Amino acid sequence: MLDDLRWDSDLIRRYDLTGPRYTSYPTAVQFHTQVGAFDLLHALRESRKTVRPLSLYVHIPFCANICYYCACNKVITKDRSRAQVYLQRLKQEIQTIARHVDGRQVVEQLHFGGGTPTFLSHVELRELIAHLRQHFTLLDDHSGDYGIEIDPREADWSTMGLLRELGFNRVSLGVQDLDPLVQRAINRLQSLDETRAIVEAARTLQFRSVNIDLIYGLPLQTPEGFARTVDEVIALQPDRLSVFNYAHLPERFMPQRRIDTAQLPSAEHKLQMLQRTIEQLTGAGYRYIGMDHFALPDDDLAIAQEEGTLQRNFQGYTTHGHCDLIGLGVSAISQIGDLYAQNSNDLNDYQNLIASDQLATKRGLICNDDDRIRRAVIQQLICHCSLDFGPINEAFGIDFRSYFSEIWPRLLQMAKDGLIHLDSNGIRVTPAGRLLVRSICMVFDAYMSVQNRQRFSRVI
Repeated sequence: MLDDLRWDSDLIRRYDLTGPRYTSYPTAVQFHTQVGAFDLLHALRESRKTVRPLSLYVHIPFCANICYYCACNKVITKDRSRAQVYLQRLKQEIQTIARHVDGRQVVEQLHFGGGTPTFLSHVELRELIAHLRQHFTLLDDHSGDYGIEIDPREADWSTMGLLRELGFNRVSLGVQDLDPLVQRAINRLQSLDETRAIVEAARTLQFRSVNIDLIYGLPLQTPEGFARTVDEVIALQPDRLSVFNYAHLPERFMPQRRIDTAQLPSAEHKLQMLQRTIEQLTGAGYRYIGMDHFALPDDDLAIAQEEGTLQRNFQGYTTHGHCDLIGLGVSAISQIGDLYAQNSNDLNDYQNLIASDQLATKRGLICNDDDRIRRAVIQQLICHCSLDFGPINEAFGIDFRSYFSEIWPRLLQMAKDGLIHLDSNGIRVTPAGRLLVRSICMVFDAYMSVQNRQRFSRVI
């Protein structure tokens, strides 16, 4: 069990570095243009041969309003008709990809992200799901994990009823903060009543799971104010919570340039927010899964972690890491076997490529032997906070201590500092080290020495 979690300010100060969130290894920073559509088709053929189950990610990039903190690939427009051309191309991509998939490959997981997926009209959503069902084998018995991201300002009871009818059984709600002053500073005015209405609709309509996203480190946030937000959210009893650290990178994300840096909370206040949030959530019965994620003990993620089957991919922590992930839409990433492939992140480029009967793959990566070994190590540590050397040695034909001899002194130092327990059999992350597991994983990242760490958020 991983219930133990200990706050150690000294360790946090020493190991709170900038680094990847490891939704993949190697990370997307390493993707290159030598990988293209041919590689994707080859990977799909191998997936088809072995009849591997599928996870589909569908990216809907449109938002009616801009949130200043946002780093997602999105298109801000009040013109709802702008989605029509995109949907035509998206359906075309679905049809093309589906030709290379076997009907026996069941879609165990489906996720609509964005942007704001509910930017689409009810008719558009219905037609898009119908198109997916026509070309992929979607489950009809609600046994799959079919989720969608929702902006409570862009949904109501009828929207929730439609989503349930279409087969969605999980929803993720963006909230970020309930303080009106903070909301104005990030251009996202959203009342507690709006959020509560969607949660109540999800419960009444028997959605299996509700997740709520919060962000700490936003302008005008205070430890006291954020604690009030967390209390209000706990009262809604979501099954899962994601509490993200805001990474202010205005040089990379233009909307963030509208945020007044003088209004950002200090590093000390951010740590206070996180520490208090952990205390509030664990006190309310939530388990810390890792990487800013919390879940109730009877949630699938908590159960999977308990049973040692939890995995991680581009959709975050998941119980469906055994599936091949196919990304559909602008900027979407696929992970099929040892291949990562990403569509163009430019809307016009994506639409033009699909319109000319091409796939939109623009970059990616094919894992080599070393990538596979390190990916397995990082996956195990980030999901289970422990690593047995034996299975790694057996799976890859290596001697762990010899293979990683170069980084062994750093592991010994981490053990001396109290982040990990290290012996001849494996690594165990300590209760004080769990919050810093990304820093532990970075030791195994062969690309970290050449990466520009400014591209990543801080661990805490």
